[in-house]
Amino acid sequence: MKKALITGISGFAGSFLTEHLLEKKIRVSGIYVDEKSLVNLDKIKNDIQLFRLDLLKGKKVLDLVSQIKPDYVFHLAALTAPKNSFDSPFETIENNVKAQLNILESVRKLNLLKTRILVISSGEVYGIVKREDLPIDESTPLMPLNPYAVSKITQDFLGLQYHLSYKLRIVRVRPFNHIGPRQSEHFAVGAFAKKIAEVEKGIKEPVLPVGNLSSRRDFTDVRDMVRAYLLALEKGKEGEVYNIGSGVSYAISEILDRLLTLSRVEIKIRKDESLMRPVDNPELVCDRTKFSNLTGFRPTIPIEKTLEDTLDYWRNII
Repeated sequence: MKKALITGISGFAGSFLTEHLLEKKIRVSGIYVDEKSLVNLDKIKNDIQLFRLDLLKGKKVLDLVSQIKPDYVFHLAALTAPKNSFDSPFETIENNVKAQLNILESVRKLNLLKTRILVISSGEVYGIVKREDLPIDESTPLMPLNPYAVSKITQDFLGLQYHLSYKLRIVRVRPFNHIGPRQSEHFAVGAFAKKIAEVEKGIKEPVLPVGNLSSRRDFTDVRDMVRAYLLALEKGKEGEVYNIGSGVSYAISEILDRLLTLSRVEIKIRKDESLMRPVDNPELVCDRTKFSNLTGFRPTIPIEKTLEDTLDYWRNII
């Protein structure tokens, strides 16, 4: 039986990835830092090994990797909110880069040359893209718009460097926006769904503050995205990078309108300047041709189902 180590196991994507790996009969161990997030693993916690560990502590990471000797490493743990990275650039870059370095150094020092590692970058690395260059393939120039994107470029290229320098079996992916149940309210769709659920229950007034609604983004259901992560490690070519997304972009305003039609009460929209980023990209849409040709991956969950499930998730926990 294959053994997988997931960093950020109790998070949004990590918890769904854990469920998917268990379905595939893969033994799962995982690293977490936040006790509260373990609620995401309630139904499966008896089927996995959990370790509370600070990934910035290199010796502890080395000891754990030595103990598990995983066949697969899925490195999901990171500070992930682009808007928040403007407020905490040092923390964002230090955390995301150092945590990954401690993982890669552990595998290198232990000479685990059969271990396959998934380095998760982001579609955010492309930043400003000319309309004529859409959709975005892997050869599109990198023009990061926020410190989070810079940290992800660094993670991405560290993965390439460790493959080239030390022959580590690393596959890199650049996932575009993924949404669904369990996503934090620090992201637009989660924030909208939470506010709607709060208004429905009379906790908040029927007014929803919003930032820039004109940006267009490529949204994939998180449950499809984690399928892609496993496919990337099973079938991806070591050293290569793959874009993962739906290939369709939606305006944030359209996503919000769809959520509001699912609401049980009437809610007004109010512009809030504090929710605006210093700079934003008008459109990001993924060209996943390279990945789909290799793996056969296609998203299967329609946006309507994703939004309905996301809103129901918040209704159940508010």
